[in-house]
Amino acid sequence: MTEAEKTEKITLNLSLIDLGQIDLLVQEGFYANRTDFLRAAARAQIAVHADALRRTVERKTMVLGLESYTRQQLEDLRAAGRHLQIRVLGLATIADDVTPELARETIESVEVLGAFRASSAVKAALHDRIR
Repeated sequence: MTEAEKTEKITLNLSLIDLGQIDLLVQEGFYANRTDFLRAAARAQIAVHADALRRTVERKTMVLGLESYTRQQLEDLRAAGRHLQIRVLGLATIADDVTPELARETIESVEVLGAFRASSAVKAALHDRIR
């Protein structure tokens, strides 16, 4: 399974009536289960707002999709005296071999709409830079 195919668990509160209607659609075979229904509903709403999402991603100059940051990339940035602003809509990962010190020296800010994966030590080092 690729990183893009991995899922994140969320908690959702629904009224009993909404939940009952979802269960009825599942029972009638429209959806395999509650999760299948909710995933389809989320995708439908994303499709409805596709243009607004595209414009916002462009305006915010965000990377759309998967973005991985390796130790070598960060070391190169440090050597060049440059800093990184991570702005991702999707999944941003920092390699496991990146030290908290290297992350702190090279990463100026982190804004991820989706999931941000890094070691707990790197996340702790960047806690004041994560939005």
